Amino acid sequence: MSERAESARPPLPPFTHDSAIKKVRAAEDAWNSRDPQRVSLAYTVDSRWRNRSEFIFGREEIIEFLTRKWQAELEYRLIKELWAFTENRIAVRFAYEFHNDAGKWFRAYGNENWEFDELGLMRVRHASINDLAIADGDRKFHWPQGRRPDDHPGLSDLRL
Repeated sequence: MSERAESARPPLPPFTHDSAIKKVRAAEDAWNSRDPQRVSLAYTVDSRWRNRSEFIFGREEIIEFLTRKWQAELEYRLIKELWAFTENRIAVRFAYEFHNDAGKWFRAYGNENWEFDELGLMRVRHASINDLAIADGDRKFHWPQGRRPDDHPGLSDLRL
């Protein structure tokens, strides 16, 4: 088997409603691991990102970016929700909560547009994100660090 085939990340395009939902949950689970190396493997070697106002090219820059991100965004917890999909593209909306090193909490809201290659690796990611300062008592994401439990409400259930 070729090295490229071994890197396949099911579900693969063309997406169905069910496979798009699985792809979104797989991405959420990976990001909630806060493991930059693990997350980077879901992207093509030459993946292109726009994250807020930052432009990122390739897995090495993805790893550097995510390392910086999770050093600054402490106790990070993320929920993603499918918005729309086509054969090889998925649009999601998301929210995540974190605090900074001063203990101030934030909820970030955003939208992402994803494009995948034939092996299910993301080759393009465009993210638009806004942060909102929140009080500790306004937090909604309280599961233990890591994967969101299956019975935890999603964004629509939380009215976010």
